[in-house]
Amino acid sequence: MPDDDEIYVRRAMALAAEATATGDVPIGAILLVDGLAFAAKNEKERDGDPTAHAEILAIRMAAAALGRWRVGGTLYVTKEPCPMCAGAIAAARIERLVFGCRDPKGGAVGSVIDILRSAAVNHHVEIVDGVLHEETAQQLRDFFAERRR
Repeated sequence: MPDDDEIYVRRAMALAAEATATGDVPIGAILLVDGLAFAAKNEKERDGDPTAHAEILAIRMAAAALGRWRVGGTLYVTKEPCPMCAGAIAAARIERLVFGCRDPKGGAVGSVIDILRSAAVNHHVEIVDGVLHEETAQQLRDFFAERRR
């Protein structure tokens, strides 16, 4: 695993921590494309938008800045993407996905379903999972433990 993977997952974790200020689940994403970085955190609660996942927001920012829908690049995210985000990753032609912990209830990159490795998907993504998995999982556990209090 390249050292950069841990560096960018840690940066995504810092973004994820910011999401909790508005009651959002702590998930952060950084998309690196053509030497540019596009950073986002979950904003579903803040914006009242069910599609405002960190991955989607980072992809939207990159597409707008680059002026193209074939975004490419490497996407770093703290948690395994959901079906919506996995579909967007394929649609945006992301070349590499690096994520922290798995999502056993809704993960769409192998935990529940595997959209990105499906033969039905016409774009293939290099996948690196488990980067800082314990730390990213703990961040989510802490958030939900606090919400239950």
